[in-house]
Amino acid sequence: MPQPQLSAGHLSRRNFLQLWSLATAATLCDPRAFGQARVPQSRLASDTMRPQFHLMPARGWMNDPNGPIYAHGRYHIFCQHNPEAAVWGNMSWAHMVSDDMIHWRHLPLAIAPTPNSIDSYGIFSGSCLIVGKRVYAVYTATELSDAAHATTRGKPNFRESQRLAWSDDPMLLHWTKEPDAIVPTPPADLHEVTGFRDPSIWQQGGVYYMTVGAGESGKGGCVLIYSSRDLKRWSYLHKFAEGEWHGTVQDDKVASGEMWECPDFFALDGGHVLIYSTEGKVYWQSGKLDTETMRFQASKTGVLDLGTYYAPKTQLDAHGNRILWGWIPERRPESDTVAAGWAGVMSLPRVLHLDADGTLRMDTLPTLQALRGAPVSVSTSNLTQRVRLPKSNGEILATPAPRVNAQCIVRNAADNTEIAAVHYDSATHRFHAGDQSFELHATDTADIHLFADGSVLEFILGHRAGCTRRFYLPNAPDLLIEMSGVAKAAAWPLRPISPDRLTTLPQA
Repeated sequence: MPQPQLSAGHLSRRNFLQLWSLATAATLCDPRAFGQARVPQSRLASDTMRPQFHLMPARGWMNDPNGPIYAHGRYHIFCQHNPEAAVWGNMSWAHMVSDDMIHWRHLPLAIAPTPNSIDSYGIFSGSCLIVGKRVYAVYTATELSDAAHATTRGKPNFRESQRLAWSDDPMLLHWTKEPDAIVPTPPADLHEVTGFRDPSIWQQGGVYYMTVGAGESGKGGCVLIYSSRDLKRWSYLHKFAEGEWHGTVQDDKVASGEMWECPDFFALDGGHVLIYSTEGKVYWQSGKLDTETMRFQASKTGVLDLGTYYAPKTQLDAHGNRILWGWIPERRPESDTVAAGWAGVMSLPRVLHLDADGTLRMDTLPTLQALRGAPVSVSTSNLTQRVRLPKSNGEILATPAPRVNAQCIVRNAADNTEIAAVHYDSATHRFHAGDQSFELHATDTADIHLFADGSVLEFILGHRAGCTRRFYLPNAPDLLIEMSGVAKAAAWPLRPISPDRLTTLPQA
């Protein structure tokens, strides 16, 4: 288990993963984070637990998606990455490029720590914005600090500030860092700061705006908002959103709700949406932004995903659709990830929409259908349907019968053990997954959309929320999907996005 003195920050995301997976203790200063025996590429390529159609670095650790953007006719996405080992540490921005958001090519590290600078301890999460032909990145720079100047306290203490970098080349290969922090410290009216990180940026009416995740000990997490005319000189406006602390005392201020991470704010279908991560979950709020005062009034809220999913980030695609990416953490011991040589997976891209009443909706990117092979046979008997997905791979789309309870259970076909299950209660119009649930609208269709990929299960339930799970079975056994109360179902195998599981080859 993690050492109890580990505190908030991206450490908290690491704690989130480790606490779920019963991992062994490891601190940020662990030398393993900066060099391990490299797992041979042949073993990475043959690892049947390694997903085949989810994006991930070729090796090493990944967590939060960072700065996804459509620029110069291509899709770029970055992520928190340790290129040296399959454990948290040495945080840099990995860089991938694509023409279709499905097939990706890895490029060299985009942004890495600069020794003896404000980001010498690590490049934490951030966002990108295109202005003319230049792409800007804002990110959290971290450096070791004494407790008096730290924004995140624990073992070790470190200071967070917001830094700017930019790239003028079409492939975003070369980045120049602004020498000094654009926002060096949290606002003075924040007391006992629990963190100060993960900037998100947009342009509106000739002004640039930036939100930053933060919080106050004993008070609660919050999102701060800043404005600028030139991207270099920023003025603090006010708290953009905040929560109330529930009174749970923990060393990890994110787990206690005293720190909000990875805020992402955007306009959507006539309204506005704020997404943030805290207490091991991802929350969304919808409402209206007063563009004169830059104050956000939330009217609805919900949980984005009921499972193993954290720190998401959105972007606009070439057609103006709002696309959501998230981090799927591991849930196995750290010793297993070290032996495997990789840790962390990017979620499939999801398209977001907002109902007229402010309800957030989602579906996977429709063009993922291009990966489908020939349909898999579905056996049907009295509203019970069974599908066998060979080698833990495939997609299922099921529609429950009207006014009937339904469930979808994923089993290991070799021994019939249950891996995951979701349930739909027709009387309450609610989906249940473990101890979490959410209610559909009366007119909603309770569709169940499932993707299975090596060691990942991604459900989209009722076009309303995700439910992401991890499972670890050697040698990629077949999965048996049992569905009851289902009127119709279809299933397909899905082709890998790379012939070697490493997603490193240039696209054809």
